[in-house]
Amino acid sequence: MKILVPVDGSETSTRALKHALTLAKSFAKPGKVLVVAVDDALFPGVERKIGADAARKHHAENFERMFAPARKALARNKVPVEFVEVVDAVATGILDTANKQKVDLVVMGSRGSGGIKGTLLGSVSMKVLAGTQVPVTIVH
Repeated sequence: MKILVPVDGSETSTRALKHALTLAKSFAKPGKVLVVAVDDALFPGVERKIGADAARKHHAENFERMFAPARKALARNKVPVEFVEVVDAVATGILDTANKQKVDLVVMGSRGSGGIKGTLLGSVSMKVLAGTQVPVTIVH
């Protein structure tokens, strides 16, 4: 089983990763965990203004920040793990990665910000739930 876990450096996404690792270990044949960080694309024209190298550095720093807690949580892990970096809108990047990698499950944290719907799940969680054909586990 291949489990996709989007991370953003938050405590909630780290809890989701730990939950996915527990699930992966529970299968007769250990599953694989795909840890994905999605960094929003820069506004049109920004890369041209700051230069391609500065844009790459910007994304690299964001990916490092997002992956740092996940790497720490994986310190003594025996489950196969792969890290994926995506530059796109967050929900779109998660959904595209889930489709391309043919994952069996998405396990993600809920940030919940703004409005009643946002308080319960968060807009990215809602978009992923609505846009994927595979099961999604939301960890709070």
